[in-house]
Amino acid sequence: MPGTKGVIFDMDNTLLHSRIDFSAMKNEVYRFLAARRILPEPFPVARHTTATMIEYAKSNGLSEELYEEVMRIAAQHELRGMEGAELEQGVVPLLRALRPRCALAVVTNNSFAAAVKALEETGIAGYFDLIVGREQMTSLKPSPSGFLLVLDTFREIAPREWLSVGDSWIDGKASATAGIPFVWYCSRGGEMHERGVHPIGRIDDIRQLMKWLGPQSAL
Repeated sequence: MPGTKGVIFDMDNTLLHSRIDFSAMKNEVYRFLAARRILPEPFPVARHTTATMIEYAKSNGLSEELYEEVMRIAAQHELRGMEGAELEQGVVPLLRALRPRCALAVVTNNSFAAAVKALEETGIAGYFDLIVGREQMTSLKPSPSGFLLVLDTFREIAPREWLSVGDSWIDGKASATAGIPFVWYCSRGGEMHERGVHPIGRIDDIRQLMKWLGPQSAL
């Protein structure tokens, strides 16, 4: 959008082609929580991501000790999945084009350590002014907590002067709740609209994000 002064990226399957087995991670977290009767039976696992399931568990009395155990389970999957992670096609040219003109941030439900490791190993960590992992959030996406931290860090940039991009409805929901326009990247199906998320656009090549920064923007 013309006047955009900052861009917020999701990480998995937006900047990086993730190898995290999200299904295995969700199932292991579900088994852990169900065994401790933190989740009701039956629980609609298919309607949840790992993040939304954990947030549900927190609202249902998950203790700090058990929360830390759940986070360790998630972190193990994340670190394994980030081994040998590769960049999505076109990420480096996009970041090179954006860096002189925009503040750049990453907001991810991954642990901060896993995020930094992956971004450093793929050579793009230095492009970002701020990396927000789950430890910096009060609640995981789809909560806007991570986006609100970005807004608080860059108080000179209004929410509508940011652009957010991600592949999941939880990215879009968090972004919209923070008042930040959202572009949907490379996802399939209609889950965005089913979840009440209405992106300003959809792209299937990350470099296409440039068209949302004004008519003069191109790679």
